Amino acid sequence: MSERITYSQLFDLLRDPETTDDALKEYFTVVPGTGGLDFQLEINPDKVIMTEADLEMESAMGIGNGAFRLMRVRRYNRGRKKHPERPVLLSEGDSWFQFPLLIKETIDHLSNHYNIWSLGAAGDTLANMIGHENGGSGFEFIQELRRIGPDVSAFLFSAAGNDILGEDPKDGLPMLQSLLRPFNGNPADIEGHMDAHALDARMASLEAGYLKMIALIRAEPGCEALPIVIHGYDYAFPYPASDKDPRKPIHAKKDQWLGRAFAAQGINDPHLRHEIIKRLVDRLYSMMDGLETKAKTKGIWVVNCRGALPKVTDWADEIHGTSDGFAKVAGRFHKVIESALAQRAALS
Repeated sequence: MSERITYSQLFDLLRDPETTDDALKEYFTVVPGTGGLDFQLEINPDKVIMTEADLEMESAMGIGNGAFRLMRVRRYNRGRKKHPERPVLLSEGDSWFQFPLLIKETIDHLSNHYNIWSLGAAGDTLANMIGHENGGSGFEFIQELRRIGPDVSAFLFSAAGNDILGEDPKDGLPMLQSLLRPFNGNPADIEGHMDAHALDARMASLEAGYLKMIALIRAEPGCEALPIVIHGYDYAFPYPASDKDPRKPIHAKKDQWLGRAFAAQGINDPHLRHEIIKRLVDRLYSMMDGLETKAKTKGIWVVNCRGALPKVTDWADEIHGTSDGFAKVAGRFHKVIESALAQRAALS
């Protein structure tokens, strides 16, 4: 067991771009929020010595969650200096691209190969990413694309998961719940438990959002052929997947996103639940596979993550992989990114 450190020493660790998330975990505790991804990271008083002045400063500043996005900025700047040969990528996305401290997700793993300017935020929705400009000055990912300019070799985008399998930011209910029909007594009837009209409307909305993102990127000078790399997630396991489901997330309820949505509709058969999720994920990929045609552009690369996390033990909770699970997801991203960069280089 490590010794306690001072508040000042913790700041030094946070300022050091060489500090890993694993090295910081013991100095923070997780305080769950009302949703699954609005948890807060607070300093662990058993591991960090804090004076009265420190407590007042922490109360005012709250270094928790925001510090980890800042650490990514520092790691990016360090990477540009230490590994200038690595391609520069811009990423925007949800918790598959940014999960503070608890899980080493996709961008964490890809950062071993690329210098990534990360704009991800846990719990973010596609509607939020492309629906709101920052004070009229433009979308954040467009602002950063302009700032970094020609150095960007590809744009990574992770969205739609929270729009289908996440929580409604308005009422906290699972987004999945409105896509389901009540249990009809037939556990083999997959389509019969899905609201086709609601699903079509949701997919149409997601497609429109993706097309808007693509149009925004393509409208930027020099980005007419910039590789845009997207994905459609993997076949998640609603909780409980069995009587021995081992998942015990500290940041969310076990059935936070999927299990309670199915339970509300009386759908309790684990196999039926999983098959419905598979159909939803397949629909998402089908939509994504048609984006190049709809957008009348090339350079849209879809990373197929299906089957990357085939076991319940590959998942930390209902919709996020474990750190090892995300390593496998990142491996698939890496292959696609390398192909995209090679093709662009060949055409330039």
